[in-house]
Amino acid sequence: MFAGPVTFLKSAPALQFLPDPVAPEVAFAGRSNVGKSSLLNALTGRNALARTSNTPGRTQELNFFDVGAGPVLRLVDMPGYGFAKAPPEMVRRWRFLVNDYLRGRQALKRALVLIDARHGIKEVDRDILAMLDAAAVSYRLVLTKADKIKASELADVTQRTAAEARKHPAAHPEIVATSSEGGLGIAELRAAVLDAIG
Repeated sequence: MFAGPVTFLKSAPALQFLPDPVAPEVAFAGRSNVGKSSLLNALTGRNALARTSNTPGRTQELNFFDVGAGPVLRLVDMPGYGFAKAPPEMVRRWRFLVNDYLRGRQALKRALVLIDARHGIKEVDRDILAMLDAAAVSYRLVLTKADKIKASELADVTQRTAAEARKHPAAHPEIVATSSEGGLGIAELRAAVLDAIG
């Protein structure tokens, strides 16, 4: 599927700008600087589909990408949460946007919540997990930057993340560990996306 066309569709700063729900959607959520854009690029095999930035909080809107002719699938890059260098009012607006999207979007099949393998689940991640549980949106935890730590540490953080996932009613029990640089876990992530819309 990812070998075909993958195109940026639009950015939605508010709910009224959302595209018509003509294809199943898989959303990417994660703390600022967790590597969402890099992982989207690795997943789709494109170098510059999603703009990457070293500045936390660069993505401030919901960004929609069409995959395949038709499209077959839509990927949604959600605004990063956490320590974004943004005024409180803007952070509040993002929260409303994300919450409203999660609660009201019939086309949304699954969210992938990205967790930095070097840090594991943090309190701000638990907030989004609670939001997803409350919205009854099925989600899966994905570890990013898995190449930045030792194999033993990765095994440990994967185990701890899986244990936490089991406490959440909407969470998928299996964790995918990825590295957008080395390609680790990208095939599994593609399979997880296809599974979500199947």
